[in-house]
Parts: sequence; C-alpha cells; structure tokens
Amino acid sequence: MKECILMIGANGQIGSELAAALRLKFGNENVITSDIREPQAIASGEIFETLNVLDKEAIKALIVKYKPTQIYLLAAMLSATGEKYPQKAWDLNMNGLLNVLDLAVEFGIKKIFWPSSIAVFGPHSPKVDTPQYCVMDPNSIYGISKLAGERLCEYYHEKFGLDIRSVRYPGIISWRTEPGGGTTDYAVHIFFEAIRQGKYTSFLSEGTELPMLYMDDAVRGTIELMDADPSKLSIRSSYNLAGISFTPKEIAEEIKKILPNFEISYSDNDPRQSIADSWPKSINDEQARSDWGWKPTFDLTAMTKDMLDNLKIKLQ
Repeated sequence: MKECILMIGANGQIGSELAAALRLKFGNENVITSDIREPQAIASGEIFETLNVLDKEAIKALIVKYKPTQIYLLAAMLSATGEKYPQKAWDLNMNGLLNVLDLAVEFGIKKIFWPSSIAVFGPHSPKVDTPQYCVMDPNSIYGISKLAGERLCEYYHEKFGLDIRSVRYPGIISWRTEPGGGTTDYAVHIFFEAIRQGKYTSFLSEGTELPMLYMDDAVRGTIELMDADPSKLSIRSSYNLAGISFTPKEIAEEIKKILPNFEISYSDNDPRQSIADSWPKSINDEQARSDWGWKPTFDLTAMTKDMLDNLKIKLQ
C-alpha cells in the first residue's frame, strides 16, 4: 500500500528537515505539509496546506482530502516560550494532540508520530544516564504537557490499538534553521553568532551539561522508528533518545579549535537556567538501541565542524 503522510507543524526546526527527508523517501506528491503560517518558500511539486492544529474540523477536512496513512504531529509551543504563555502552551500542546488522536482512531490512520522531550524529566529525576523509567516531575508547562501527552499516547494505543510512536528528543542542533524558543537553543545560537559576531553570550552557565542530538541523527532516528516492525516496539509512551552531552564551555572550546578568536561570556539570572537545571545531563537510550537499532553517528567534534562548515556558506 502506498504511504501518504500528513505533517502538522512542518515549519519548525525539526519539521522542515524531517519533511525534506520524507519527500526524498516517499515522493513530493505523498507528503503533505501544513502549518499555521505558510513557509518562506514552497518548492515546485511540494504540497502545503495552511492549518491550525486546534481546528479539528480543518484537520478532518485534510484527512478526507488526502487520505493519509501516517500523520506526523510536530505543532507545539516550546519550553522557554511556553513559560511566557502557559495557558496557550497547554492548549496547543494538549488539545492539538487530542484532535489528532481522535481523528486517527476515527479514520483508521495506520501510524502516528508525535515527539516528546527530555523536558518530561524534572528536579527529582536522575540527572546522569537518566533511565527510560524513573521519577518524572517536570516543572515547566512544556514538560508537563509532554508528560501528559505521553500518557495519552499509551492510552490510545492500549484502548484503541492506535500505532503511535514517539521519541523524547534532547536538544536538537541544526544549521538550517534559526533557534525557535527552546531552552537548549543556545547550542544552535552559539554557532550562528560564532560566524556572525565571533562571540556569544550564553544564557546558561558554563557548566550546564545537557543532552543534545545533531539534526541528521534526529531525522534518521525518527524515520527508523517509523519504519520499525511494530512487534519489536516495547515502548508506546515515548523512547529515550540520546546523542551527545556537553556544556556551553565545552562547545565553545570545540569552536575555538576552528575559530581561535571566538569569545564566550555568560549572562546571569536568565529564567531558562532553572529549566535547564531540572533536566538530565545525559540519557540512557538502551531501549531504543535494542528495540529498533538506534545509534547516533555524530560526536561533538564532527557536529561542530559540520555546523561551522555549513554556516560559513549559509551566512556569507
């Protein structure tokens, strides 16, 4: 059976690159992207529909129109932005998910992808090698909504047999899109500013270690999960996914190996620091490795070189 994919929230950091990979895999005519606003550019042959994920009837109309076999739901308000607008974040993150889950059951959609986040962990979660199952007490509205979303996903799988798949993304690093309101976004912004200004002021302290993943690995891992045999998947809430853990100081030192004059400084009392302090320093993803063969390929050195090489071209 030919696959047809509907992606909701396709203009964001992950969506834009995941959509490109899916078009290569399935063809432009079989990937319908949507977002609340039009993208900056739509290439010839690409299909885009303006869509608000909170408008259930509009989603329903697109399902009737295109008859997708898979839905990727990426529309969300991220951690730092969510703290400014908690009610809007909860509404978007929860009701958008419920709309898609209900319609997926109603129309018999074959597979759903919905991303969770390391934000589901909290102050009492183990910080080092954070396991798949542990205390989860998120203290940001983003994390709270993602944890609630995980429980909904597992519930819809158990109750309705919905084949929904999810990963807990760590911070995602990419040169193609600018930062989008997340606590881990310093690790993207620092590269842009290294090329533009030769210096960067980090809103996180020099020793704040967080788990990160290079976009190439994130996209590949997502598609591998969606391609996996459903009988091999033991997690229907969301899989831990790990790549690289590092601090602002460590990433700055890596940048200096290529740009020796780069300078980093640190700001005080940024509200994102308390969010970062509640998150893991490193993630145990052995369940993803054993269930569907997940394995990252980029380390800090390889990622830094690739980021700077591409941004030198992009920003010149």
